[in-house]
Amino acid sequence: MRTQKLKHFLHAEAVARGLTAGGVRGEAAGRLAGQMARVAARLRADGQAVEAPACAFFVPGRIEVLGKHTDYAGGSSLVCAIERGFCVIALPEAATRLHLTAAETGETVSLALREDLAPRPGHWSTYAATVARRAARNFPGALRGGRFAFASDLPQAAGMSSSSALVVAVFLALSALGDLTRHPAYRQHIDGKERLAHYLGCVENGQTFGTLVGDRGVGTFGGSEDHTAILCAVPGTLRRYAYAPTRFERAVPQPAGYVFVLAASGVTAEKAGAAQARYNRAARLAAAAAQAWRAATGRDDPHLGAALAGPVFARDRMLQALRAHAPAGFAAADLIDRFEHFYTENALILPAAVEALAAGDLPAFGALVDRSQRAAERLLKNQIEETIFLARQARALGAVAASAFGAGFGGSVWALVQAGGAEDFLEAWAGRYAAAFPEAARRSSFFVEQSGPAAFQLDVT
Repeated sequence: MRTQKLKHFLHAEAVARGLTAGGVRGEAAGRLAGQMARVAARLRADGQAVEAPACAFFVPGRIEVLGKHTDYAGGSSLVCAIERGFCVIALPEAATRLHLTAAETGETVSLALREDLAPRPGHWSTYAATVARRAARNFPGALRGGRFAFASDLPQAAGMSSSSALVVAVFLALSALGDLTRHPAYRQHIDGKERLAHYLGCVENGQTFGTLVGDRGVGTFGGSEDHTAILCAVPGTLRRYAYAPTRFERAVPQPAGYVFVLAASGVTAEKAGAAQARYNRAARLAAAAAQAWRAATGRDDPHLGAALAGPVFARDRMLQALRAHAPAGFAAADLIDRFEHFYTENALILPAAVEALAAGDLPAFGALVDRSQRAAERLLKNQIEETIFLARQARALGAVAASAFGAGFGGSVWALVQAGGAEDFLEAWAGRYAAAFPEAARRSSFFVEQSGPAAFQLDVT
C-alpha cells in the first residue's frame, strides 16, 4: 500500500497541487482541495493521529453524453468524467471492519468485512456494504480493516453516478489497504481499468464475473457504463465504450471553446429507492427482447448488442421475433418500443454523432442529440416534464446540443455551450426553470463543467 500521512491532506494548497498533477484543472482543484481537507479534518476530529498512515482518492462523477440505457444491453455510449466527485481518505486498522464516515454530517457506519454482510435498505451505506460483501467473497483472506471518511459535491440521485462513484471509491480504498491487486483471483480476472470497471458493474448488479461469484448486488440490473467513465476517462475528451464486456472504441476531443452546463433537476431518481422498479423494467424489457430473438432464430446472442452485431440480424426480422415470441409477462408492443429505442440510440444516433463531433460539425451533432432526447421520451419513456423542459429550453437559449442523461425518471440535463457565455446561459436557464417548476427548482443546482480525469490516488508529497 502506497501511503502518506494524514497531516498531508489537511493542507489545501498541497492537496490542490496533487489534484492538478492528477489532471484536475483550474478552480476545480482548489474547490476539491478544500473538500479533501475537510475529510482529513473530520478524521482528526474523530481522534485519528496526524502521523497516521493514509491514502486518498479523488473519484469523479460522469456525464453520459449519449447512450441511454444501452450498456447493460451490450451497446455503446459516449461518456466523460467531470471535476466533481468523492474525496476519500482511508486509514488502515487491525480489525476486520470498515468504519465509513460521511465527513459533512459525521454519520458513521461500521461494516463487517464478511461475505454475508447485510445492507441497510434505502441508505447510502448500501453501496459500501455491497462492495465489502462482494470483495470478501471474491478475495478471501485479503481484506484489511480501515477507517474511511468521504465527502462529495455531486448532486445525489441526479444521474451523475454518485452511487457508482461511491462503489468505486470504497473498492479502490479497500484494494489499496489490502493490496488486492496481488491477490491471485484479482490477477487472473482484472488486468486493467476496463476489466475493473466491468467487475465493479457486476458488483453493483450482482452478476458473476468470470469465476468471481456474484450475489444480490444493490438490486438494480444496470451495466458498467458509469464505472467505465469513472475509471477510464481522459481530460478534454469524450470516449466511446462498448459494454458486456467493456471495451474502448474511440475518443474525440471535447469541442474547443465549449463547456458543459449541467442542470440537476431537483427531482431525484435513486436507483436503490423508489425509481428502482422503473429502472429495472427497462433492463428487463431489453433482456426479454433478446430472449425473443433467441427463440425465433435459435442463436445464443446474450443481449441486444450481440444480436445487432450478428450475421443474421435485420430490423424487420427482430420486429417479427418480438411479435411472435414475446416472453410471458411482456407485451409485444412494449418489447418493440424497447428494441426500437436501443436500435435508434445505439445503431443510428451514436455512431453518426461521434463522426459529427470528430468532424467539428456541431449543428449535425446537436440535431442527433435532439433525436436521442425525443427517442428517450417516446420509446424509452424515462423522461419527466422537468427534464424535457430543461432540454428544450437549453436549445432555445442557444446550446448547440442538450439532453437528459442517467437512469432517468428524474435526474439531470447537460447542455453544450460556448465557454465565454456559459455563466449568462446558466443564469437564464436556471431562471426559466424556476419560473416553470418553482418547487423542483428549489432543490435544483446548475453548474459549469468540462471533461475531467478518471479516478486516481492522490500524491501530495
